[in-house]
Amino acid sequence: MHEEFGAAPPSGGNVPEYTVSEISGAIRRTLEGSFSRVRVRGEITEFKRYPSGHLYFSLKDEQGKISGVVWRGSVSRLGLVPENGLEIIATGKVSSYGERSSYQLVVERMEYAGEGALLARIERLRIRLGEEGLFDPARKQPIPLLPRVIGVVTSAQGAVLHDICTTLQRRFPRPVVVWPVPVQGEGAAAQIVAAINGFSALDGAGAVPRPDVVIVARGGGSLEDLMAFNDEGVVRAAAACSIPLISAVGHETDTTLIDFASDRRAPTPTAAAEMAVPVRSELLAEIAHRAARATGALARQLQTARLRLDRAAAALPDLPTLVQTARMQLDDRGRRLDVALPALVRRRKADLVGGGAAYACGGNPSVRS
Repeated sequence: MHEEFGAAPPSGGNVPEYTVSEISGAIRRTLEGSFSRVRVRGEITEFKRYPSGHLYFSLKDEQGKISGVVWRGSVSRLGLVPENGLEIIATGKVSSYGERSSYQLVVERMEYAGEGALLARIERLRIRLGEEGLFDPARKQPIPLLPRVIGVVTSAQGAVLHDICTTLQRRFPRPVVVWPVPVQGEGAAAQIVAAINGFSALDGAGAVPRPDVVIVARGGGSLEDLMAFNDEGVVRAAAACSIPLISAVGHETDTTLIDFASDRRAPTPTAAAEMAVPVRSELLAEIAHRAARATGALARQLQTARLRLDRAAAALPDLPTLVQTARMQLDDRGRRLDVALPALVRRRKADLVGGGAAYACGGNPSVRS
């Protein structure tokens, strides 16, 4: 017994021996078997997008960090656009990378880590953009009364486009130019930015007319569904758009950052169409009413002017009578002159003859005036 306890064990004992590949494979199978479907909450950091299309990042919390990867084929189905500082819940599986003796989270889907964190992120962006003056009321453009062409940025599928076109047709038919875009998911924000900038860059000289007003719209949804319209690039594009822009995102109670940057905010897509054009029948009635008021005002002005003219005419002397009286006076003076002049000549002649006779008789001629 003493010898049994004191004897040296065989070399290696009962410990199994593995190759590096075998132990790496065993670890990988263990990880993928035990963590084949997990949800991990953390903050994205060290985010990189490689030319291959794969996304690499890390998820961290107060006490740890885990590497993560999104393969190119899963990027379009993620549900959001990852970026550094974003707190998310990642769904996927844990796998190992044998060449580096490391493990990582292979992510298939991401979602925001609760509305509280998401709303806080949106509020931080709103404050920052507001401090830059992007929401200043002085930047906002007036919506034209009757646009010739209306541009619409929305999904080609769904009821939103139908509602806008139906409302325009009912109120005041106008040509509509649609720039179809996805309104949620990977790449949606970039395409919305391209659509807004594309409309703004049109000069109207080509085959596509330049709209006089642009409507950016989508139907209702969750806060995560509307996140494309809280994207910084979308907000900046809306603020910089040279065409008056109406935002109509979600339902009446939904508010996104594009609403602060747009020139007008509509509670629904239907309301946006109502803001864009007036009701044709009401406009015609208003024109007729104003024409009647203008005609009545002109008639009153003419009547007032006529009364003033009559009063002025009544205050003037009777010119024909004055001329006739003056003519009669002239004729009378003429007749009197015709009679008075020969009589004067005769008197003067008589005076002259009488004076000569007196001188001939020796008398002293008197001087007469």
